[in-house]
Amino acid sequence: MSHSPLSPQEAADRLAIRELIDAYAHCADRRDAEGQMALFTEDTRFLVFMDTSTTRPTQELHGRDSLAPVFDALNAYTATTHFNGQSIIRLDGDRARGESYCLAHHVTDPNGENSTRTLMIASIRYLDEFARQNDGGWLFAERRLMVDWTETRPTAP
Repeated sequence: MSHSPLSPQEAADRLAIRELIDAYAHCADRRDAEGQMALFTEDTRFLVFMDTSTTRPTQELHGRDSLAPVFDALNAYTATTHFNGQSIIRLDGDRARGESYCLAHHVTDPNGENSTRTLMIASIRYLDEFARQNDGGWLFAERRLMVDWTETRPTAP
């Protein structure tokens, strides 16, 4: 893959979008639902595909305010850690598209004498559409969360 030189603006846009992707994971792991919601446009679309072999989303949300229950659902876990991996970003003026990879680790530590602490790992691809805002910053205009696989196993306390 050959790379042509980036203009300073293109480099700044790519960095801002990557920081947006990382901010999403950071807010998730800190249980900052409001911070996570602020990363999306008012008229955003958020689609979850728990089964990537189908074109029909498991869940489809419209508008920033509709995202609160999804992000609040992370409170069911004792801890989460999202490791962001490679990403591809294609800029087109004030819009951009991207695909990024994430390994999301979710720890459940249920209360009770006979309960087992578990670790669920999800391999996720995000298919994103980004929109530049009037202040020059970038937000998610659409985010498709694609769960490629999951594994759940007991883990040490």
